[in-house]
Amino acid sequence: MKLEESVAFVTGANRGLGEQFVRALFDAGAAKVYAGARDPGKVAVPGAVPVAVDITDHDSVAAASRAAPDVTLLVNNAGSTTRAHILDGDLESFRREFETHVVGTLAMSRAFAPVLGRNGGGAVVNVLSVLSWVSIPVSAGYAAAKAAEWSVTNALRLALAGQGTQVTALHVSYLATDMAAGVPGPKSDPGAVARAALDGVAAGLPEVLGDDVSRRVQAALPEGPAALYPQLRGGQSLV
Repeated sequence: MKLEESVAFVTGANRGLGEQFVRALFDAGAAKVYAGARDPGKVAVPGAVPVAVDITDHDSVAAASRAAPDVTLLVNNAGSTTRAHILDGDLESFRREFETHVVGTLAMSRAFAPVLGRNGGGAVVNVLSVLSWVSIPVSAGYAAAKAAEWSVTNALRLALAGQGTQVTALHVSYLATDMAAGVPGPKSDPGAVARAALDGVAAGLPEVLGDDVSRRVQAALPEGPAALYPQLRGGQSLV
């Protein structure tokens, strides 16, 4: 996937990692970047084309795909977190996590798949999380949704291969954005993570690990729960 002269559509592009994707795409030579947001008036990157889209509203998603018929790269970045706890979190919060991260990502991918196909194949980037692979009780709703989104991403990769569309998953831990503002501990620079993800797209990588935490957790996957959850033995959590 060549980023130069590409036409991209980024969801959740009015702030945080989404805004950094828009900036990084222009830096990489993209010809046009559609900046999708619930409130397109909040899109701040000069040169971006604001588009109203709510990924949980299927009519809105369909309208966005019609408004951007020249897209060659879709970045499914929009997301939210309810911080729903596994034991006492509101079940409606769990549903909202799945509606956003799983159904919303799937809706965008389905809507833009024929657009990408008509324009030569292109690529899809799904912003996942290190919590796709490991869970924590205080954000169990988010983690469960991201795990399901990872599964959807893998299925999309297989389903879209025939039309020449590559699918890249980005796994990353906490970022220095509004979403993680209340979380203690170190956080990665969203600009650097966006650039790394786009480098992965250009290199044809199926997955990009955006930070050391993600690399550490992925390395523990083959060893099973004992390695993923050392806190069960009195150790320190991996995330």
